[in-house]
Amino acid sequence: MPHRRLSRERSSRVETTEWPRVDWTAPGRLVSSRPLRGLLNQQGGRLVVRAFQALLDDRTWLWLADERWWASVSQVMTSLLWLRRDLRRTDHPALVEAVDRGPVLPLFVIDPRLWASAGGVRRAWMAANLRALSDAYAGRLTLRVGEPTVVLPRVAEEVQATSVHISAEPSPFGHHRDRRVADRLGVELVATGSPYAVTPGRVRKADGSSYQVFTPWSRAWREHGWPSPAPNPEVEFSELRSDPTAWAMVDAAIQEAPIPLPPAGEQAALERWAEVLPRLSTYDVDRDRPDLDGTSRLSPYLKVGAIHPRTLLADLDLRIPGHRVFATELAWRDFYADVLASHPSSTWSDLRPLALDYDDNPEGQAQWQQGRTGFPIVDAGMRQLAAIGWMHNRVRMIVASFFCKDLHLWWPAGARWFLDHLLDGDVASNSHGWQWTAGTGTDAAPYFRVFNPTTQGERYDPTGDYVRRWVPELRHLPGKRVHQPWRELNGYAHGYPEPMVDHAEERRESLRRYAAARQP
Repeated sequence: MPHRRLSRERSSRVETTEWPRVDWTAPGRLVSSRPLRGLLNQQGGRLVVRAFQALLDDRTWLWLADERWWASVSQVMTSLLWLRRDLRRTDHPALVEAVDRGPVLPLFVIDPRLWASAGGVRRAWMAANLRALSDAYAGRLTLRVGEPTVVLPRVAEEVQATSVHISAEPSPFGHHRDRRVADRLGVELVATGSPYAVTPGRVRKADGSSYQVFTPWSRAWREHGWPSPAPNPEVEFSELRSDPTAWAMVDAAIQEAPIPLPPAGEQAALERWAEVLPRLSTYDVDRDRPDLDGTSRLSPYLKVGAIHPRTLLADLDLRIPGHRVFATELAWRDFYADVLASHPSSTWSDLRPLALDYDDNPEGQAQWQQGRTGFPIVDAGMRQLAAIGWMHNRVRMIVASFFCKDLHLWWPAGARWFLDHLLDGDVASNSHGWQWTAGTGTDAAPYFRVFNPTTQGERYDPTGDYVRRWVPELRHLPGKRVHQPWRELNGYAHGYPEPMVDHAEERRESLRRYAAARQP
C-alpha cells in the first residue's frame, strides 16, 4: 500500500487501515525502521524517539526528533524472550533487556528431537521446571512445539515482535542453532548474559589462546571477575496461545518420570541455597564425604538455569576457606564450558588424543550400570544414580575411574550413561569430567591416576553409611568393614556379588596400556 506523507501539524492524524511495524527501544534511543524510513522520508532511515504520548484509541503516539511529525502504531510493540537454559524470573539479564524494549512475551520451544533424546530423567526435570516457571511468569509462559528455526520466525511475526532476546548459548550445538535462527528472523536477535558466571571465551591467555589446564585458568577467572546479579524489573507481559499439545507433553513427561523429582523451579533453588549457605563454612572439609549432606545439590538447578551462578557468588565471602572452595567448584563448571566452546569436537572425542587400547565388554559394562561390580563404593554410586538421578561428585570420579581403568572401556560410553540418567546432565561438565578421569582431557598428566575403589571408600565413607544406604545386601556389616565384604565370614550372606576384577592387576594393565599409547 502506498504510504501517505504525514502532516506536520501537531493535531493531525493519518487515516489508514494498515500500519507497518515500527521498531523502537526507549525514549532518546536510536531506532532503525525501514517502514518508517519510507513512511516519513527520513534521511538515513535513523529516527530518535524523544517522548511517548498517551495511548489513544489503542494507538501509540510517538514524537520523532527534528521533525514535528506524529505517527500512530496500531499495536504496542512486543519483545520476545526465548527461554532455554535460563528458566527463572530474577537475575536474568536477557529479561531486563527485553523489558527495556517493550512488553515481553516469554516463550519456550519444545524441539521434538531434543525432547525425545533427553531421556526420561532430564525430560521430566525440564518439564517440572517449566511448570514452575509458568507460575513465576503469572501463567504467561507460551509453549510451542517444533524446530526453533521454524517456530521463532513464525511467533515473532504472529506477535509483531520488534526483537527476540536470549541468554547467549556458547555450546557448539546451541551456538549453531542460534545463528540459524538469527538468519531466518526478520528482527534482531539480542543475546545478553549466559548460563555462566563468566561467559566462555572471555578468559584467555596473554596471547589470546584458550586454556586447557584448570589451575592457571581459575586464577585468570578470578582476576577477570563477574558482574553483580541483574536487577529484577517490573514486567508487562504479552500473551499468546500455546500449542494445544505442548503442556500435555510437559505433564506427560512429569508423570512418566523414572525417579522421584526434587522440588523444581527458581523458588525451590533459592530455598535450597538459603539452607546451604550457612553450612558452607565447612564445605572444604565435608564436600568429599558422600555419607554427609556436605554438598549444595544445586547442580540440577544450575543445569536448567533456575538459579544463576552469579546469584551464588554474590553471597559468598571469599575470605572463608569453605566459600573459596565452593567458588572453585563453580569455576570448574565455567572452565569446562570454556573448553568446549573453544574445542567443539571434544564433546565426544578426546581433547588430547591418545591411541588407547579399549576392551569390548558389554557384560562388564552392564554390571557397572546395574551397580553389581562387587566393589561397594562403586555399586553404591551407580545405585544412587538410578534411584535419584544424582551422584556425589567424589563418587562420580570413583565410578568413572573404575569404568575406564579397571574395565578398560571407552569413556564416551560411560559419559552417555551418565548424561541419560543425571538430573544435572550437562554436556560440557560431563564429557570433560570423564576425559579428566580417562586421562585424555584437560589435566596435564592424569593418565597415571587410578582410583582404588576400596581405599577411596574407606577414606571418604569412613562410617560406611553411604554404602549401607544404597547397597542393602551389605547393611549387616558395621563401620568401614562394609568396604571389604570379602574379608568377612558372612560378607556375602545376602547375595552381594564378588568383585568382578582384581583391582591391583587391572591397575597394572591400565598403566601398561597408557605407556604403550604414549610411545612415539
